[in-house]
Amino acid sequence: MSIPFGSHIPFVEHLGFTLEKFEGGESELHFAPRPEHLNSFDVTHGGAVMTFLDVIMATAARSVDPEMGVVTIEMKTSFMRPAKVPTGESLVGKGHLQHRTRSMAFAEGRIFDGTGQLCATATGTFKYVAPRLAQEPATD
Repeated sequence: MSIPFGSHIPFVEHLGFTLEKFEGGESELHFAPRPEHLNSFDVTHGGAVMTFLDVIMATAARSVDPEMGVVTIEMKTSFMRPAKVPTGESLVGKGHLQHRTRSMAFAEGRIFDGTGQLCATATGTFKYVAPRLAQEPATD
């Protein structure tokens, strides 16, 4: 059974990510890619993989202070192998908060395919923001 994300995130809901673990700087999410999430090689599109990694790391960062929101400052992704899963199965993403300061979080994320093979990894830096600020539209 999945855990609520704690905030309304339309894009995450559209992609169908589920939050399975959210505690102590650790997160686990599942993603069952649909045909519209695939690329021309019939594997999960790199953009969907990167979005999944971003959410994996952000939830790991938020898990130590669920009342706070986070925004991504930077992210580096490495793709090891195609993220393939049979229809009806899920990719598994695991996040870990490596370090945090009062206002910043440094996290890593990993995605595994249906056989448990590592498909992609990422590291990211996130800024903690008050929930009110996380809901306000950006102005430039």
